[in-house]
Amino acid sequence: MGSDPAVTDAPAREKGFVARHKRVLGSVLFALAMFGVFYYLVPHFVGLGPTLRRLRGGNPWWLGLGVPFEALSIAGYIVLFQGVFSTPEGRIGWGVSYQITMAGGLATKLLAAAGSGGVAVTVWALHASGLSAKTVARQMVCFEVVNYSVYMLAMVIGGLGLWLGLFAGPAPIGLTLVPALLATAVIAFVLSMRWLAEPLQRYLLRRAEHAGERVGTWLRAAAGAPRALHEGLNSAVALVRGRDRKWLGVIPAWGFDIGALWVSFNAFGHSPPGAVLIMGYYVGTLANALPLPGGIGGVEGGMIGAFIGFGVTPSLAVLAVLAYRTLSYWLPLLPEGIGYLQLRHTVGDWRKQTPPSTGASRDPVAGGVSGGA
Repeated sequence: MGSDPAVTDAPAREKGFVARHKRVLGSVLFALAMFGVFYYLVPHFVGLGPTLRRLRGGNPWWLGLGVPFEALSIAGYIVLFQGVFSTPEGRIGWGVSYQITMAGGLATKLLAAAGSGGVAVTVWALHASGLSAKTVARQMVCFEVVNYSVYMLAMVIGGLGLWLGLFAGPAPIGLTLVPALLATAVIAFVLSMRWLAEPLQRYLLRRAEHAGERVGTWLRAAAGAPRALHEGLNSAVALVRGRDRKWLGVIPAWGFDIGALWVSFNAFGHSPPGAVLIMGYYVGTLANALPLPGGIGGVEGGMIGAFIGFGVTPSLAVLAVLAYRTLSYWLPLLPEGIGYLQLRHTVGDWRKQTPPSTGASRDPVAGGVSGGA
């Protein structure tokens, strides 16, 4: 005797919106609570109350300009994403690129440090679209290589330029030469994987054979990284050499975000020299690697400390950075949340059209299976 589908599906429907999205809603509440702590409580303990009250006194025209700047920055990431992941036969169109970009931004802020939450949501959605695991891994590395090449090159050029006196502005060695050398080392290591990936993989596998069980397991897992980096790097080189120029979206993606920081400085005084602004931005955002949800507090502290190190007045640095983080972090939360819900609906439609042969994948944000919105 067959079961009634309406009865079978009743528990899933009865769970309701809150139950199905309790994890993301809980994360949103956590973020709001953290905002309340930083905005209302911390200032009373560290004496920043008067400084934060001055945020309301910023030039509204300059701050208003930061909104379209941030929108253009997000648009740049969408263009880059479309250029990396779209294929003639694939499902990654402009609408899906928008949804994944927004949902990834939300996950980055609410789940984990160093962007791992955004990576998890992106991989989940790309796998659901029908792309193979190998393709997803290769193109994710390609995306990160193209994206962070701008980051690394900016620190090399800006740091060395300031330290050598080619650009205007103070040049403390810890904020110019040291980051430039570190970025140079990262660039050299990544580029070396075009030739050294296979020997490094063989070396790690040989070490794994003679290591203990726990270390051997770790070494075997690590041995796959050089090959993945090699394939992703080759894909990035092919992308840059190709006729499609969507990868250039990475320039406005970073540029307009720095522009939002620039208008934030001008809303309360004046911006530091261009090279100082860029180095303070990039050195400060290294705090994203801290184990904090979305870098809450870490990025602010990193940027403020960097700009004070460059000689910016502390009160101006605090006001500008907090205004910038309002523009770049808090204002996009609503459209990012909407984008995430749209993506869940899209993934649900994909699952209905092409049921996965290996079972439903799990939504890394909501914690449920990806079978519907």
